[in-house]
Amino acid sequence: MSQADIGVWGLGVMGRALARNIANHGFTVAAATRTTSVTEKYAQTDARGCDIIPAYSVEEFINLLAKPRRIILMVKAGDATDATIERLVPHLDKDDILIDGGNAFYRDTIRRHKDLTERGLRFIGTGISGGEEGALNGPSIMPGGSRDAYDALEPVFTKIAAQADGSSCCTYIGHDGAGHFVKMVHNGIEYGDMQLICEAYYLMKHALQMEAEQMQQVFAEWNRGELNSYLIEITADILSKTDPETQQPLVEMILDTAQQKGTGAWTSQTGLELGVPIPTIAEAVFARCISAQKQERLVASGRIAGQTTSFTGDAAGFIAAIRDSLYASKICAYAQGFALMTAAAHQYGWDLQLGDIAMIWRGGCIIRAKFLQRIKDAYERDPALPNLLLDPYFRDQVQAAQPNWRKVVAASAQLGLPTPAFSSALNYFDSYRAAQLSANLIQAQRDYFGAHTYERTDRDGTFHTDWPAL
Repeated sequence: MSQADIGVWGLGVMGRALARNIANHGFTVAAATRTTSVTEKYAQTDARGCDIIPAYSVEEFINLLAKPRRIILMVKAGDATDATIERLVPHLDKDDILIDGGNAFYRDTIRRHKDLTERGLRFIGTGISGGEEGALNGPSIMPGGSRDAYDALEPVFTKIAAQADGSSCCTYIGHDGAGHFVKMVHNGIEYGDMQLICEAYYLMKHALQMEAEQMQQVFAEWNRGELNSYLIEITADILSKTDPETQQPLVEMILDTAQQKGTGAWTSQTGLELGVPIPTIAEAVFARCISAQKQERLVASGRIAGQTTSFTGDAAGFIAAIRDSLYASKICAYAQGFALMTAAAHQYGWDLQLGDIAMIWRGGCIIRAKFLQRIKDAYERDPALPNLLLDPYFRDQVQAAQPNWRKVVAASAQLGLPTPAFSSALNYFDSYRAAQLSANLIQAQRDYFGAHTYERTDRDGTFHTDWPAL
């Protein structure tokens, strides 16, 4: 019987594509899933002509694999992943490697890594970004687990990953849950990036009454500069599409209710748990939440009167200001994501190489962008950089954008147009650069009603005041 170099368990959209990608790079793949009929269909369709061996039972699947076995799990995160692991583990030998390629919560990965290590197995929690196209043609891959397990997978992963400027978009991230943590942050930044782009579109549409074709030209132009990215590119493409039924721009026929799968919420929750401010990412999540309240918004639009004025200034100048706001806000969103990774590295003892992480996001993943090279450069200048806003390049870019950025946020408020991500990014910037905030009054209030104490500006120590009774 032929032996496979690696196995893929789970033949959903991502699993099917990833198995073909691996086979296309010269490896023999054993492929299986829980439902035999799904495996049969895959064998007769996508797997035909590829070096993929279908298996129709756990025993057959395991016996097809060369030792030490390497198995990629491409199943739904959560209970389904745990159930699959428990189904496979009794058939495995010491030092076999399980790879979770799903969108797992990093704490689950830490738990699974500990459990499987105690049972003599090796476990790699691997973030895979790029959707079906990336899985098939080259994703960004973020593996975390034991280093020796990664070394056994490196020949496969670095070949099947996207390539950017001749280098693979895969690198070892760190111990136990580091890979899935970094993938989670990637997705959180993605939420922020998408919301910021959508706010730029929204302002052009509602403040300037621009048509889709005009906006398409603006985004195409922006994609030739510092804003060059996959998300800007596809935005221009989206705006060029016409609905064949109505002959209207297709984007205008799509209901304004955004869905989410949870990774943005995980990122926001983790920011709260680690005490790291990531307001732009969180606002992007909340923007999707309020978009989902479509029926309530329709009722409210007829009952609540708000400010409704029209923009009467220089349209070309305002478009330039929106561009500056988008770039400055994007910098803040990435600064928040990288600050969160810095905090997690300290919390969990991970040696995260943030510049290298930026580089593997240059290809395959959703936030791939020219901009990421700037982040690599920043961490080369200062490997201990606490925040991207302190890097000379990013500091200067944001400072130069300030007048236009403030103009756009102020105009949005005056026009009654919601721009939660632009506004939160500007407030994050202003808060981060403020030598003094209002928290001294918060501490006084806390001490007043709860005797929580406070520190002083003029001497060391912890203090409490007997405030006057109400």
